[in-house]
Amino acid sequence: MNSIGSQSSSVTPEAWEDQEMRNALAAREVSTIYKLLRRKGVSQRQIAAMTGQSQSEVSEILKGRQVMAYDVLVRIADGLGVPRGYMGLAYDEVTAQRVAETSEAPEAEEPENVKRRKFLAHAAAVAVGAHVLGADSGSWVSNPVLTPAPGRIGMTDVRQVEAATRALRSLDYQYGGGFCRDAVVAQLSWGQQMLNSSGTEVVRQRLHVALADLHNLAGWTSFDVGLIDSARNHFGRALELAKAGESDELVANILYRMGRVYLHKESPDDALKMFQLGQIAAQQSGSELAVAVICANQAWAYAMMGHEDQTMKLVGRTRDEFARANHGEAADWVKFFNEDDVYSMIGTVHTVLAQKVDARHTKYAIPALTRAIDSYGDEVARNKAFNLSSLATNHLLDGDIDHGAKVGVQAVDLAQHLKSKRVRDRLEPLRVEADKRRNFTDARDLADLIGRFHDANAV
Repeated sequence: MNSIGSQSSSVTPEAWEDQEMRNALAAREVSTIYKLLRRKGVSQRQIAAMTGQSQSEVSEILKGRQVMAYDVLVRIADGLGVPRGYMGLAYDEVTAQRVAETSEAPEAEEPENVKRRKFLAHAAAVAVGAHVLGADSGSWVSNPVLTPAPGRIGMTDVRQVEAATRALRSLDYQYGGGFCRDAVVAQLSWGQQMLNSSGTEVVRQRLHVALADLHNLAGWTSFDVGLIDSARNHFGRALELAKAGESDELVANILYRMGRVYLHKESPDDALKMFQLGQIAAQQSGSELAVAVICANQAWAYAMMGHEDQTMKLVGRTRDEFARANHGEAADWVKFFNEDDVYSMIGTVHTVLAQKVDARHTKYAIPALTRAIDSYGDEVARNKAFNLSSLATNHLLDGDIDHGAKVGVQAVDLAQHLKSKRVRDRLEPLRVEADKRRNFTDARDLADLIGRFHDANAV
């Protein structure tokens, strides 16, 4: 029987409200949680009994072993008596229903181009118009949020949402959206309840921004696993909340991410519309880093359209804005855009130009991509997979078949460890280039390897 919080236990329910404990719970730092319990006199044997773990497992966790499996985290939370929401694990029947509702509909309700036009109209209204929180979002939204009204909230509650979002975003970067999307949606189900809570104006404004970023992450992880309608729904809600929180910088980031959805779908015209709206918000925010992100992605869109001059102008502006940016004060949702990502974007843009305009762009793409790959760590494995695929493509275009195939195999190997449909999709241009060179054994083997990988992961 779970004795945490009982009269005979040295740990009362108030222990979970301690700021240090709340921070550890939000970040799912189980090692820290256990250490804090030990300080309160809870033995390793008691922790093991309550969590269903062996004492040796508890000992390893106390020494720093990470716990990442969702089901294990749930078992630990329930065993210790921790409110699931404190760890972003509020996955109850209501949340399960929300996850089901945000899955792709089996039948097409409207053509994709109609959905895009409606989202663009909504995005424009939010980005340059008045607050629209609570307004009818339109038929492109399939899951309006209805939440009960809880009690009063303070800044600690908002920081809980922010900390959970940071932790989940890190998992997305490292393992792909498929690893954590359900947990993000679960966190939303818990966090959105606070919108009807009472609190000071400062707290409520920051809550709007925090929940906007959580929806932003939900949209991004949905996109990463191929749930485009769900991504659009979350990004639309994120825009409304970011506008209500008066965060132009976050509005710009959301629009950039929605533009990336359209780039991935090879619709650069629609992507540019998102980026142009994002540019307005980024400039209003005064954040050079936000502007740099938008410029880099506009360059990508123009490269896809074959506009070399405009592409290179935007690459130059990306460098200039990045150099002026205050990176130390960057918000969580944009701080990913560091020097490594600048090189990654430059390499990506030149890769597209090499494929669509002039193969000589490989001489710019290869060193930029190599620089990014050499700097990327395991914490951004998905980005590394993207860049390996692009680098291999460039080497094939450059006639270096053996090396291109070798790098391509590395890309496939890394992709196999990621739960990301985007990574699989981004291997397709490499497969096409390898297939064109089937008279070379290495190229033929690479094309067949990617084909088998796609077949094994087909839904």
